[in-house]
Amino acid sequence: MNNEDVLRISQQRDDIYDWVVERFRYFMENDEIDNALCLADEFFEWMDPDQLDNEQTLFTNEDELKERFLEITEG
Repeated sequence: MNNEDVLRISQQRDDIYDWVVERFRYFMENDEIDNALCLADEFFEWMDPDQLDNEQTLFTNEDELKERFLEITEG
């Protein structure tokens, strides 16, 4: 993975984090507790400041995966 990919993925993760926190706050402010809890259940590692920077982000390059599949299936 090159530096450009690392920066792009890091930005995507930051964008997802910002969206999750904003939606969680929205749900809480609008008394949509069930929705807030569902979101928190899915993203609890990211919402915990003690775990945020330690949570792994797994990434798969779709093009590389397709190439590997073709290598294996076509011999």
